[in-house]
Amino acid sequence: MASLKDMRVRIASTKATQKITKAMQMVAASKLRRAQHAAEAARPYADKMDAVISNIAAAANGSPGAPALLAGTGKDQVHLLLVCTGERGLSGAFNSSIVRLARERAQSLIAQGKEVKFFCVGRKGYEQLRRTFERQIVEHLDLRSVRQLGFVNAEDIATKVLARFDAGEFDVCTLFYSRFKSVIAQIPTAQQIIPLEVAAPAANAAPATSYEYEPEEDEILTSLLPRNLAVQIFRALLENNASFYGAQMSAMDNATRNAGEMIRKQTLIYNRTRQAQITKELIEIISGAEAV
Repeated sequence: MASLKDMRVRIASTKATQKITKAMQMVAASKLRRAQHAAEAARPYADKMDAVISNIAAAANGSPGAPALLAGTGKDQVHLLLVCTGERGLSGAFNSSIVRLARERAQSLIAQGKEVKFFCVGRKGYEQLRRTFERQIVEHLDLRSVRQLGFVNAEDIATKVLARFDAGEFDVCTLFYSRFKSVIAQIPTAQQIIPLEVAAPAANAAPATSYEYEPEEDEILTSLLPRNLAVQIFRALLENNASFYGAQMSAMDNATRNAGEMIRKQTLIYNRTRQAQITKELIEIISGAEAV
């Protein structure tokens, strides 16, 4: 059995850990508010961009000059998985849930005889994926030096992806990230961004308004699709950022509660052990006095 001094040291260590987790929870809560606002503000713009491109793409449907970002290369043999995760841990299952979804997709594609490549954005996803797919990772981007995410970061990633697509290194690109729903709910999401998936209109939907475009639809899409790629990546980065702080806040809250429970149990054991030693010493003193 541990001595009373060891127990006191253990209790003090647990209390220090509790202070750290409580401080991290408060920091995550303060950063979550801004990250959540940024993610929610980006959603309408990204959704409207999807709607505009879907409308133009429907008008250009079947055109022989449709951009490759929309029409694709005509095959789907090589897949690039763009996996966006966090740079830090202590956030529960946030990073591992995104990696798990990407890993399952990769294993499914490999089972179908497809070739899989990885583009990792974030240190944690890279560290987990390289254990099993080190040779398939073609690029890794670290954002630890970025204090505040901006559209320029998404443009940099989009430029790298487009350069590889233009070089014929892959046929299909899928984006993996975590969509923020609430502090306790972050949804791992897979979104195909190359070739762009255009949502089909509902069967009972009202007829879409007919537009005449100047210049032609194909020319508009040529300049609009690369920007949409950057917009979708930027949205994923913002959603990931909010999801990370939400997951970290929840994880640190659980850790603080668990530390409090450990302190309670350790204090109870300490008091019982101390009382037992005092009782033993009293018995020895009384027994010695009676013997005299």
